[in-house]
This record gives sequence, structure tokens and C-alpha cells, in this order.
Amino acid sequence: MTKTKVRFAPSPTGKLHVGNARTAIITWLFARANDGTFMLRIDDTDTQRSKDEHTQGIKTNLTWLGLSWDDYAHQRDRTEHYEKAIEKLKQSGRLYACYETPEELGLKRKAQLNKGKPPIYDRSALELSDEQIEKYKAEGRSPHWRFKLDHATIEWEDMVRGTQKFEGKDLSDPVLIREDGRPLYHICSVVDDIDFGITHIVRGEDHVTNSAAHKQMFEALGATAPVMAHLPLISDLGGGKLSKRLWSLGLNDLREEDQLEPMAILSYMARLGSSDPIEAFTDIKPLIDGFSFDKFSRSTPKFDPSELIRLNSRILHETDFETVKDRLNEEFTQEFWLAVRANLERVSDAQQWWDVT
Repeated sequence: MTKTKVRFAPSPTGKLHVGNARTAIITWLFARANDGTFMLRIDDTDTQRSKDEHTQGIKTNLTWLGLSWDDYAHQRDRTEHYEKAIEKLKQSGRLYACYETPEELGLKRKAQLNKGKPPIYDRSALELSDEQIEKYKAEGRSPHWRFKLDHATIEWEDMVRGTQKFEGKDLSDPVLIREDGRPLYHICSVVDDIDFGITHIVRGEDHVTNSAAHKQMFEALGATAPVMAHLPLISDLGGGKLSKRLWSLGLNDLREEDQLEPMAILSYMARLGSSDPIEAFTDIKPLIDGFSFDKFSRSTPKFDPSELIRLNSRILHETDFETVKDRLNEEFTQEFWLAVRANLERVSDAQQWWDVT
């Protein structure tokens, strides 16, 4: 049997958010539960927005959580691999050049929506004559390139969502290459998953439609698509889309400002949206041993920041002095710590108890 290999593939365009962290945690637990390999892949083909400081922040936060990686790569180092795949798709007729401007595409989408039709690309580029193409080139237009989807049924068994079924004719041919020649997320991700031997892909349900197109890309490149698990996106307590305030909450905030223990975050995120009860764990092993995608629901889980504080408090109540000694006032003694820890929500709260003694 092929050994399980998964990847967490963040873009270093900002800090690691709570939603990203949940995906990383669940992906890592799945790998460890199956004696597999966890890969950290930095999706940094967007050189204008990607920053090394964000890459370092991602690595720092994953390390703080204890999510070690077994393999590591940067997409920016793999341009030649994408170029080879792109050429293969062009030669097989699965990539075609389109010369519409963003404004022209916008007008097409608007017209389709006004008629009550889905905004699916009409493939008019395939009907262009050589004369029309030369005219566009003379105007200084550079083409973007689309992947030509087969108008066939696309189906797979998702580890969270069950049977997924799409019709190729109902999907828009995705753009794989920008006008400036830069490859986009779709092709880079598929090529990397093939080259690095990824067996399972774990990501948010907002990528389900992308996954349908990706499945055909894998096949067009002579590969089999990995097994997929699409997790429902977390919401706020009201059941709506996670608010901007909470969505902007990063691991840096939880670590530095809220001063939470990594096991509080792991305890919460590992079981959020699953049938297992959310409990405070001081060791990650039970979370690994009990992990299974069969326990995750398609229902939208609600993110409650106060639950993190509750878990943090319970973990501190069981934390020994040696574990937190370096984060405490050097005058603190083990006797003092054991006396006050049952009253703490954060390690820093111990100072308040010291000040009143």
C-alpha cells in the first residue's frame, strides 16, 4: 500500500488565521494517525504579495503548536516543473489561448447573469480565426490560457462530504496562466501534488468546485487525483460567515496577546466540527489516536473564542511548575504555582496573585 502523504500549503501573503490553523491541525493529525508524511509547502508563486516574514511566521506558529513537518518546498523554486506540465497540456489541446480583456470578460459575465444563466466562459476563444488572433497581437494583447474541461461527469468519494458529482459542462474552464505568463494556483498545486506523491488533500469546502476541475487536470497529466476531504468552513456563534474581526485573528494573536497554551488550540481545533467532545488535553497523543474523518460532519462548526479560554484554564490547572517556570517571575516558587494555578486562565494571571500576596 502507498504510504499516506499530505500537505499543508499556505500562501505567505499574511499571518496564519484560525481557519488556516484548523486545516493544518487536522491535516497533521490525519498524517500522524496513519503513520504518514506531513509536508509544508509554501505556495508563493505570487511574488508581489508573498513575503519571507510571513513564511517565517507560518513556520514559527506551526512549530509552536508542535506540528512538525517531514518534507518542505517553495513553489517559487519549481517554475520549470510547471512549464513542463503547461507545455504537455498545450500539446494535448487541453490549454487554449484567450484574448479577452478583464473588462470584456466582466461584460460577458454580467450579460449571462442578467439572463439568469451561470457565468460560465463561452469558449469563444476556440472560434478565433488566425486573422483575429493576429489582430489582437497587433493591438498588444497577450493571452491568458484556460484549461479545457471535458464535458463529462466528474465524481469522487469525499472523506467528509461523501459522494461528490459535477458535470463538466456546468463548470467554467479555469484560467491556468495569466497574461504576463505567470502560472496560477490551479496548475501549480496539481503539479506539486503529483511530483511530491500527495495521497490525500485536506482543504476547505470552498475549494470543492476547484477540486472537480483539478481532478481532470490530474488525469490530463497522466496521474490519479488524491483522495479528498473538504472541511466545512467555521462560522461565528450566530451561524453566519466568520466575522472579519474573528477571521483576522491569527496564531500570533492567540500566542502573544491572548497568551494561550498551544494545547488549548490543538484541543479545540482538532475536534471542532466532529462528533467527539471538546476536552482539554495536555498531550497530543490522544488526539492522534482518536482521529478519524468519519467523525466530522458536513454541518458548519461555530467558533467560540471563549471556549479557548476555558480550555486554556483547564490545561493550566494540570500544568506543573517546570513547564511554565521560564515564563514566570523568577521569584515564583513551585509552592506558589501549585497554590494559584487552579485560579488561572492564562499564565500571566499568576502575577496578579503574586502582587496581592
